[in-house]
Amino acid sequence: MTRLYFPGDIADHGECHVTGGQAHHVLHVLRLEAGAPLTLFDGRGGEYAARIKRIDKSGLTLTVAGRAEVSRESPLKVLLAQGVSSGERMDYTVQKCVELGVTSIQPLITQRSVVRLAGERADKRVAHWQTVAAAACEQCGRNVLPDILPVQPLMKWLGTQASVNHHDGAAYLLSPQGGKRLRDLPRPAGTVSLLVGPEGGWNPDETAAVLGAGFEALTLGPRVLRTETAAAAALAAMQAVWGDF
Repeated sequence: MTRLYFPGDIADHGECHVTGGQAHHVLHVLRLEAGAPLTLFDGRGGEYAARIKRIDKSGLTLTVAGRAEVSRESPLKVLLAQGVSSGERMDYTVQKCVELGVTSIQPLITQRSVVRLAGERADKRVAHWQTVAAAACEQCGRNVLPDILPVQPLMKWLGTQASVNHHDGAAYLLSPQGGKRLRDLPRPAGTVSLLVGPEGGWNPDETAAVLGAGFEALTLGPRVLRTETAAAAALAAMQAVWGDF
């Protein structure tokens, strides 16, 4: 069944209109025709059975059945604080971590970030990553769209994390230099904050600041992973040990 993210209000037992890139994808990539069924979801937990009623130059008109609350969310809540990587690497990180159940993603600019983002350019990249996240939800069946937060410099973000040990949560710095292993840690009851570096990794001052803010070093083994592999591997391991895998 084709799934389609619809960010606007969806009327129970009514109609909605799909335009732009989404309509193009449905008509010219998926090649659906009038009468074809699909599923709409609103990104806030609800999904709707729908059917293509009409196709015209402006897009698609869909008839919509009632809202159903269908949750495919993990019981494990993870905030991924990710050092921004370049191009497709960051897209891959967003896509795979959404598929693996991440709750929200905080893009960070670090000393060794290849990509420098600020102002309008940063806003455009966040909007792009939100599109990537929505497409990943369409594919994997999630009905809740994870938050992609505004880009921040690492040190500024750390300054907002004064109580980084979030009561009954936990905060981990993924480190190739070693640290604790997941299987030796208790399952946190609250949100897990996972901090992953960019292509060039962390410089010593950043590592010291992060550990000083209350993060614990976490290792995935003796092999050094690429940044786009590291976040997805850590999420998969957490889901296996603490989540719903």
